[in-house]
Amino acid sequence: MILGGWAGLGYGRGPRRPQTEILVSSDVPRSPVQASAQDCAPVAPAPNLDSTQRRHLRSLAHPLKPIVFVGEGGVSPAVAKALDEALNSHELVKIRLRQPADKKATARELAELSSSALCGVVGHTVVLYRPHPEEPRIELPKRD
Repeated sequence: MILGGWAGLGYGRGPRRPQTEILVSSDVPRSPVQASAQDCAPVAPAPNLDSTQRRHLRSLAHPLKPIVFVGEGGVSPAVAKALDEALNSHELVKIRLRQPADKKATARELAELSSSALCGVVGHTVVLYRPHPEEPRIELPKRD
């Protein structure tokens, strides 16, 4: 079968994404749901970071692709669980928000749910950091 025009060339689909992404589809409109403690059970409290450490983490996150996606439905228990799994395996995570009502409030809510530190919000992308409880891989700069 021969397709006419550009259809057979694969244009318009965008680049292929790596297999390590965690895609959470919460595009169904619903009210924001707070995750219960058993859905997202962090081990340690959120780290307190100074501006130098946040800047260092943002620079490390720059080449990373977002691996957790929050849809138009907002933060749900499924998003909280995916974020917890991503932080346990990666420590530093980029999250992509799709048309949030208030992106800074959503970023703070995600940080509180996951007991992680909010490193920054750039556009609709949030950067969160939570060190691994047993083997932290990212070494933060110390301020003298």
